[in-house]
Amino acid sequence: MKTYQRFPLDLVKGKGCWVWDEKGEKYLDAVAGIATCSLGHSNRALIKSLSKQLRKLQHVSNLYQIPEQEELAQWLTSNSFAKSAFFCNSGAEANEAAIKLARKYGHIKRNIDNPIILCSKESFHGRTLAAVSATGQPKYHNGFEPMVDGFKFFSYNDNESFKNLFDGLEKTGPKIAAVLIEPIQGEGGINVGEKSFFQLIKAKCTENNVLLMFDEVQTGMGRTGTLWGYEQLGIEPDVFTLAKGLGGGHAIGALLVNQLADVFQPGDHASTFGGNPFACRAALTVGREIQKRKLLIKITERGIQLKEGLINLSLKYSDIFFSTRGIGLIQGLVLKDNKKITSLDIVKSALEEKLLLVSAGAKVLRIVPPLIITKKEINELLSRLDKCLMKLS
Repeated sequence: MKTYQRFPLDLVKGKGCWVWDEKGEKYLDAVAGIATCSLGHSNRALIKSLSKQLRKLQHVSNLYQIPEQEELAQWLTSNSFAKSAFFCNSGAEANEAAIKLARKYGHIKRNIDNPIILCSKESFHGRTLAAVSATGQPKYHNGFEPMVDGFKFFSYNDNESFKNLFDGLEKTGPKIAAVLIEPIQGEGGINVGEKSFFQLIKAKCTENNVLLMFDEVQTGMGRTGTLWGYEQLGIEPDVFTLAKGLGGGHAIGALLVNQLADVFQPGDHASTFGGNPFACRAALTVGREIQKRKLLIKITERGIQLKEGLINLSLKYSDIFFSTRGIGLIQGLVLKDNKKITSLDIVKSALEEKLLLVSAGAKVLRIVPPLIITKKEINELLSRLDKCLMKLS
């Protein structure tokens, strides 16, 4: 089906931060499967561990104990505040699980007949019907109405907007089950959460026994320079969701919770493929490689290098760009309200320079390379971006 407006490019192999098309042309990949290929392409550790896993066991039902799944759950909980994990196949599924968890929590813990989940405008939580209903961008709703009820929206990084919505709903009694929010909005334009704003949300949720749920599908697994995005904000949510970088290119999602393991009972939620041995082995390999190779330090260093380079480009091409946004290896260039050039125009122009980039809306160019990118490759990325901007300018 024509659900993608694809670029005329057939990619057939990859190594590290580079990919090749069927003609043998080599491209620098600053998309990484949209913040997914954490260890780059054809990573040796993944090849070794997954080849070994394929000779053992690929998939069994969750009706049985799965050692690899338990091992991954142990790694995740040992390296975060969480105490329990539920595994699925994608970010949208992880957020669906979080939404169901929040609704049941609202019913059994707060005695709410019709629980409401607060979400931010410009957010993105996935393409399933409930996840897209929680997404604060009307363009994703068009043609799929009616949306799932039970979601209300506030403005991101706006204290008054959040307080007014929260206090107005709770004024006459419990109504809110949870707040679902991204530490950094990815698809919404690389908007970085402000600490004071998130501290307000945390305080309100704690005071009213409302769940604070972080969508870390794009920020989790080291993307920001810390293992989890919530560490950048200095607070811990009650729930967070993972996918994308967790599997390093293999399909896996996760819902992580602190003291909420008893909310779901057998039969409440499930996933046929979720947490299968192969996907869990991939995620374990990614997590251990991040630690073994001390990638968090390198991500922070490369993020600073990339940020400085993007600031220089935004100043050089001030007729095109308004500012830069981001942290670690999730960065964005914000375009001015100039209808002559869009982020998609830059993405297309970059292809001619053998550089892969991705948009985050019409006005933000997103740069999310593999976490293993080197200093030399960052410089190459900036050089190729400079060349394509020179043509456009």
